[in-house]
Amino acid sequence: MIIDDFVSFNANGLYCKYGDFYIDPVQPVNRAVISHAHADHAISGNNEVYCTEPTFAFMRLRYGKNAASTFYTVGYNAPFTINNVKITFISAGHMLGSAQILMEYEGARYLYTGDYKLQPDATCQPIKWVTTDVLITESTFADPAILHPNPVDEIKKLNDIKINILLGAYGLGKSQRLVNLINTYAPQKKVLIHHRIMPINAIYEKMGFPPGKCQIYSRKQMKNQEEFVYIVPPFTFDSYIRATGVKRLFASGWKNLQVNQQDTLFISDHVDWSDILQAVQHTKPKQIWTLHGNGLNLKKHFDNDIFVKLLN
Repeated sequence: MIIDDFVSFNANGLYCKYGDFYIDPVQPVNRAVISHAHADHAISGNNEVYCTEPTFAFMRLRYGKNAASTFYTVGYNAPFTINNVKITFISAGHMLGSAQILMEYEGARYLYTGDYKLQPDATCQPIKWVTTDVLITESTFADPAILHPNPVDEIKKLNDIKINILLGAYGLGKSQRLVNLINTYAPQKKVLIHHRIMPINAIYEKMGFPPGKCQIYSRKQMKNQEEFVYIVPPFTFDSYIRATGVKRLFASGWKNLQVNQQDTLFISDHVDWSDILQAVQHTKPKQIWTLHGNGLNLKKHFDNDIFVKLLN
């Protein structure tokens, strides 16, 4: 039987009182199960953290000794138990180490997706599907009007830009995916990366998912027009607003982050509307609980077939 309050939000984040743990808490807690290493899901200062090995590595890189008091790293498809709740990490396809969190308790299955994507990505494990009674899905782009374009077609746009490119992207996950896509589909481009991205790339290499050919940024190199693509995190991208001799692009699924109308780069690491519908088909839930966005469109779409509850 599905327990209606199996997870619920409080001031610290999403809490499972039946296992006494938080999922991707927003404030430091005693016991946290972390889906992936992006800062809006993995904060520092927790006492105990359960996560995958790559997520542990990224958190230690970012937070150092403050990452957590104790880490328990668990592989995909390797069940473990916290206070009678059986938990299994399932690959989410969002970035390296990202996991859906399958929770089983008193005969019911609850699948928290975290952030996830369906598109192929050579820099992380592909998404895997399991059936569930409750699908707890992110709804960042849960809008029938939002359909992400093919990322390969998007990255091929760079082939038509002959001057150097300043490419804004989040340093963890998105940058490594872009390095790989550019190497594969715009191979004449020379990829430079910001110095803060290099240690992240090193973890990808160590974990067996090398992003591809790139080198650390050199001001001297960028003075030459040799079809360089310089990938920088958002804070650096914003500081270069008056940069000359480059085409400025920002790789994102968000329309408001596209910096010019002539050259957009819609590459998202989140599911769009059709992807969420596919997720429902694969997981076959009796109920859908939504978070991290607006679930009203899903509630309207499944009104007569599947119960939809908005957690936030």
